Amino acid sequence: MKILTYVLAVMIAALTGVAEAKLVTKTVEYRQGNTVLEGYLVYDDAVTGQRPGILVVHEWTGLGKYARNRAAQLASLGYVAFAADIYGKGIRPNSPAEAGKEAGKYLSDRKLLRLRAIAGLEELLKQPQVDPPRVAAIGYCFGGTTVLELARSGAELYGVVSFHGGLSSEKPSDGKNIRAKVLVLHGAEDPHVPPQQVSAFHEEMRNGGVDWYMVSYGGAVHSFTNPDSGNDPARGNAYNENADRRSWSAMKSFFAEIFAPKQ
Repeated sequence: MKILTYVLAVMIAALTGVAEAKLVTKTVEYRQGNTVLEGYLVYDDAVTGQRPGILVVHEWTGLGKYARNRAAQLASLGYVAFAADIYGKGIRPNSPAEAGKEAGKYLSDRKLLRLRAIAGLEELLKQPQVDPPRVAAIGYCFGGTTVLELARSGAELYGVVSFHGGLSSEKPSDGKNIRAKVLVLHGAEDPHVPPQQVSAFHEEMRNGGVDWYMVSYGGAVHSFTNPDSGNDPARGNAYNENADRRSWSAMKSFFAEIFAPKQ
């Protein structure tokens, strides 16, 4: 009896090992115009068939470990994740001053920002594992601003999620172009996104007839999902464990809703 039990245990373990997730990661070179970009693709090869794709847009420091880790988390949930590169291959700011200068190029040229985001979306849609048009986009800080601009461009997306992103718009009437459902996850004490900007965003969404909602996390400031932001809210940027956990959960619920099979 003991031998039979042992054999069954080994068989179960073996079968479990076969079914275990194996994340495939690839560095992908692509272009926007004449600019070479370098993104990061992640998916679980244990998942069969096509599945929804998620575009991930990085913070102001460029495509790095943080965005790649978020893409891996999405892949572990069964999605195909593509971390886009807005700045260009090899452009990875090393200081706040450099990051601010690089991000400023795109925040002051929303047309170029949209083109870079669209290039990332098009690359995601090229992946054979992706089920078009079931795609969405998420972004952090600078990336949150970017995915909202992508939605304002009229891109065909099921949804966009902004984590502690800027909400300003150079042309609020572009809200009417938004086809995606919109979820904004916001630090209620974020000094970089003042109440006036929040109110203007609300008005833009209402006037555009957008299907949207916003969650504000009390006590959270800017960059609340990133542990590298430190733990001093007085600086205006700080990690908040509760807001990080709750916002990720909110995103998962949002995706479960927008990607649910139509009845």
